[in-house]
Amino acid sequence: MTQPTLIRRERRPRPLALDLYSCAGGAGRGYDRAGLDVVGVDIRPRPNYPFTFVQADALEYLVALIATGEIERYAFIHASPPCQDKCALTVGTNRSKGWGGTHVDLVAPTRVLLEASGLPYVIEQPNGQAEIRKDVWLCGEMFSLGVLRHRNFELGRWSVTQPPHVPHRGRVRGWRHGEFHDGPYVAAYGNGGGKPSVPELQAAMGIDWTDVREELTEAIPPAYTHWIGAQFLTQPRTEMAA
Repeated sequence: MTQPTLIRRERRPRPLALDLYSCAGGAGRGYDRAGLDVVGVDIRPRPNYPFTFVQADALEYLVALIATGEIERYAFIHASPPCQDKCALTVGTNRSKGWGGTHVDLVAPTRVLLEASGLPYVIEQPNGQAEIRKDVWLCGEMFSLGVLRHRNFELGRWSVTQPPHVPHRGRVRGWRHGEFHDGPYVAAYGNGGGKPSVPELQAAMGIDWTDVREELTEAIPPAYTHWIGAQFLTQPRTEMAA
């Protein structure tokens, strides 16, 4: 009898992504689904983060990785720095009425360190926040989600073609100026005014590993970074380093 041929298939290690200002892992989950391993870094404890997690100041951690050469373990960096200093509410209503406190713009120093890392990177910001290059912007309707949640992405050391924007199917459901509007999307921010329940938020965002409202309202839908990560992985490494 002919003996069967044994074929050994070794699992190739997946590229490693650094997820800075990770929150509960909306971005990280998308990169994982795209084919990257993920390490998250956030200054607050994030027990719901689904991958390897480091509680640390993101900028200090990145400085240490660069200084020690440990940054070379990574293939890609995603950063979602908070930037309340330039958000529409801070610049407009809050500042004019003297509300709120002093906010620090973390986008600029984050970009400096991302450039120093020598790696391909992404900086994510919501509409109306800090000024970044809008190399790509994504919307929930592009992925058939129950939220609109427009997000802008600046790409460093690599590029991708902007996907077409799909027309919205209606309004975001909730109260506006004393009038209730129905629609196919939920408002993934705040609490009150007809805002969705936690299960509705989870279903609309495509997130099932945390039920903390604050984490859900701050998250990037994983579909966004799944798309970004998949586009990144299709590019030759020589193009990304250029």
